[in-house]
Amino acid sequence: MQRADLAATVRAHLPAVVVALSAGAAAVAGSYAAAGFTPAYVVAPVDSVVTRYVPGAFVTVAVLLLGDLGEQLSLLSATALAVVLLGSLAGLGRAIAREAGVGPLAGPFAGVPVWAAATVLTGRPVLALGAGLAALFVVSIASIAGRVGTDDVGAADRRRVVGSAASLAGLGIAGWLLGSRRGTLDASGAAAEPAGAGEVSVATQQALAEASEKSFDVDGLEPLVGEEFYVVDVSSVHPQTATDEWSLSITGAVGDETTFDYEDVTRREPVREFSTLRCVGEQLNGKKTDTALWTGVRVGDLLAAADVPDRCCVMAHGEDGFFEEFPVAALREALLVYRTNGKPLPRDHGAPARLIVPGHWGEIHVKWVTELEILDEPAEGYWEQKGWHGTGPANTVAKLYVNSDLDDGRKRVAGHAYAGTRGISRVEVSTDGGGATWNGVDLSEPLPGRSVWRQWKYEYDPPGGTHEVVVRATDGEGQLQPREASGPYPSGASGWVSKEVS
Repeated sequence: MQRADLAATVRAHLPAVVVALSAGAAAVAGSYAAAGFTPAYVVAPVDSVVTRYVPGAFVTVAVLLLGDLGEQLSLLSATALAVVLLGSLAGLGRAIAREAGVGPLAGPFAGVPVWAAATVLTGRPVLALGAGLAALFVVSIASIAGRVGTDDVGAADRRRVVGSAASLAGLGIAGWLLGSRRGTLDASGAAAEPAGAGEVSVATQQALAEASEKSFDVDGLEPLVGEEFYVVDVSSVHPQTATDEWSLSITGAVGDETTFDYEDVTRREPVREFSTLRCVGEQLNGKKTDTALWTGVRVGDLLAAADVPDRCCVMAHGEDGFFEEFPVAALREALLVYRTNGKPLPRDHGAPARLIVPGHWGEIHVKWVTELEILDEPAEGYWEQKGWHGTGPANTVAKLYVNSDLDDGRKRVAGHAYAGTRGISRVEVSTDGGGATWNGVDLSEPLPGRSVWRQWKYEYDPPGGTHEVVVRATDGEGQLQPREASGPYPSGASGWVSKEVS
């Protein structure tokens, strides 16, 4: 009997739940249609909450096991939460309307709280209308469908479900088309640059030409400065701020807080510097290490202009809610950059401005940086709160990417080596599994920079059959990288890279 009662209760409430969830999904689609994939999209603030408060164990699993799929999982989770949240509000409004005897007004009763919630979440009341009107439309269609035709309650419920599902499908398709177009347009114009910003200076052209000349021409090996650069963020929806709206504030343990706007930064004498970034979460022989020519100003000069005293640490804050702590000494040597490889900094890489801290793991090169909070005592940044320890100098690594056969029957192996500001002095290869013999390799000339990788290549006569190739690096201070392999968690991957070659 209890099971039958439960089944009857589920059947009685299922249509209302379906209508509510359809309204919630339509609200998300409507928000996407109005705002595109921007911070005004209602899922964006929900995603920020998810990434901010998710337990560290979940973050570690996502980084180690899912890789790039972890960000998509976070976005999917945030989308589901947004659907449930907005759907619950729409369902509540619809229920209030029916209880009050004004069922024909169920649409507005559902749409208004959804619009209000979207406004609170995004701070954009006009764009939030996309969510509110979409929920209003779905609930209104369901209400009309339930009143048409026979007085049979079951038939009316079925019509409500079909009506809400059909309207959701239509809104979903329209939302995806409009939102995709809007997101593309916004991304391309997210950080409008001053006139002439697209021009590449002669000094930059010369530096990039030098990097090209120093690069080995090896098939499958990325040049010293490539066209692509890895992207890793805790936020799925990236901020977009126009240059005339951006500013950097220096706050915390300082006499007077100081703010620099974009013009304050860009009118200073530019500093151009090659620098390599390596993600703390990448696997030992992964491909989340890249190099670019960055243009900006020294943060130390900004700190001096702001009369910042000697302090322990800094907490750098990004507009996406990310925050990371590291020593002020490292900050003084950092760059606040606004161009990469001579071009305006792309949105995905932190436009209008980001930090570049030579030699340190990629996580402290905060993107979309808006505040430097000077601290008297150490504090935990985002990744430290999740159990990681990647604010220090990057580990030494030699990577093995290329394994090819040459026309003369010899083998060629090649890769990159990086050791932060310590530099790379030597790379060695063993073709017997790291046993009796080690051979020096050809190294590319180092780029002019404090923290840059080098390419390496080695050609040899292969022994018969399958053999193990091992590569190791020695930094500029004479320290051989540790042999024992360790994973990314918690302090970055380390160890000798090896591959079976046949």
